[in-house]
Amino acid sequence: MARTIDQILADARDRLERLEPDKAHAEAREGAVLVDIRPAAQRAREGEIPGALIVERNVLEWRFDPASDARLPEATGHDVRVIVVCSEGYTSSLAAASLHDLGLTRATDVVGGFRAWRAAGLPTTGGADG
Repeated sequence: MARTIDQILADARDRLERLEPDKAHAEAREGAVLVDIRPAAQRAREGEIPGALIVERNVLEWRFDPASDARLPEATGHDVRVIVVCSEGYTSSLAAASLHDLGLTRATDVVGGFRAWRAAGLPTTGGADG
C-alpha cells in the first residue's frame, strides 16, 4: 500500500521525542551526540554548529550501527543519545526514525533544524546566508 511522504514523516515523528533547539543545545553540552546531516554545500551556505559531528545523510546508518565495520567511535552502543539536525527539521526526523530502526531508540532530532537553531541565537559559525 502506497503512502505519501507526509504520512511517512508523521509516522517517523510519532516515534520521536523531538527537541526544541535550546533543549538540544543543553543536551549536547551534557554529552549527547549532535549530528549534522546536511550536505557540505548546504553547511557552507547556511553555517555550522560548533562541535556538531558531521555525518552526511547517505552514510548515517552505517556510521551509527554499533555492529557496522564503518561505525564511528561515538557509536558505542544502542543507548547513545543522538540528536540529528538538518536544515529545517524534516530530513532529520526521517533519519532519527531510521536510527530507531537500528535499535538506537534514544535518537531524536531538532524541531526546525539548523534554521531554528540559528534563529534561537545558539552558537553557529560561517555561512553565506548570515
